[in-house]
Amino acid sequence: MGEYLVVLCTVPGEEVGTRIARVLVEEKLAACCNLVRGLRSIYFWKGEVCDDAEVLMVIKTRREIFPRLEQRIRALHPYEVPEIIGLPIVAGHQPYLNWVSEHVQQDQDQ
Repeated sequence: MGEYLVVLCTVPGEEVGTRIARVLVEEKLAACCNLVRGLRSIYFWKGEVCDDAEVLMVIKTRREIFPRLEQRIRALHPYEVPEIIGLPIVAGHQPYLNWVSEHVQQDQDQ
């Protein structure tokens, strides 16, 4: 099970999230990206407390792909320091996880 990840990434809006999600899926870096609207983020940045509306991307991928997925998100993301957090999937419906495997690159040669 440890070969799969859920990656969390906040973006400033749905349009940015949709653009990034499409690239990740088209390039087979992710099997699926969910966009969750209605997120409110309160955080400390450059000496100030910020309070912003954001969209949460929930990305399903394989652990071995994470370095390339992170690099691609950083290239596409408008934030100076985007949130990109990979959480291991410790249990899951095996047919769904098989589907993730089928739709994500297995190695760098694909």
